[in-house]
Amino acid sequence: MTKQVQVQSVAIGGGAPISVQSMTNTDTRDAEATVAQIERLQQAGCDIVRLAVFDSRAAEAIGTIRQRTTMPLVADVHFDYRLAIAAVENGVDKLRINPGNIGSKERVQAVADCCKRHHIPIRIGVNGGSLDKEMQKRYPSDRPKAMVESALREVRALEEVGFSDIVLSLKCTDVQETVQAYQSMASRKRGRWTRASSNPPAASVRCC
Repeated sequence: MTKQVQVQSVAIGGGAPISVQSMTNTDTRDAEATVAQIERLQQAGCDIVRLAVFDSRAAEAIGTIRQRTTMPLVADVHFDYRLAIAAVENGVDKLRINPGNIGSKERVQAVADCCKRHHIPIRIGVNGGSLDKEMQKRYPSDRPKAMVESALREVRALEEVGFSDIVLSLKCTDVQETVQAYQSMASRKRGRWTRASSNPPAASVRCC
């Protein structure tokens, strides 16, 4: 059993039905094209849509997009904590950002505090094809373990600033390695969180 978090109207984890999430490939700054693609995804049965937020104009466009769709939206942000905060304040329902990419603990705290104010979860994503060199060196022949340890490092960074509404996503081009990573994480969750009498982060399955 995992902790259940809410992404607008969609529940993730804690026994909730598996939700389907995809990502737009439009330029988020083009609100009209992005909304049109979101509508097509919604018609195809998608439950949650992720958008790339790569500059301030993209973050600002979230506000317009939010007004024109009821679909739960996720902002995908790398490196710049200010873009993460701007996306949240413009109306996204979940934030995808890895604390290790945004610098100091103060910046992580600022993002976490913003998400708390707006009652939205943070998704931590680990990709087996882009693990950092430290993890590759530490686990050269065990990519699933490297993925799990990388994710837990990011979880700890959020927990240290008092944030716990966390969604984990582990993915790899090798399906078996992806399954192994989730199995390993489930085992670690039983050992780490159950004894502490608290719920582990929700798990996320993403399509496309």
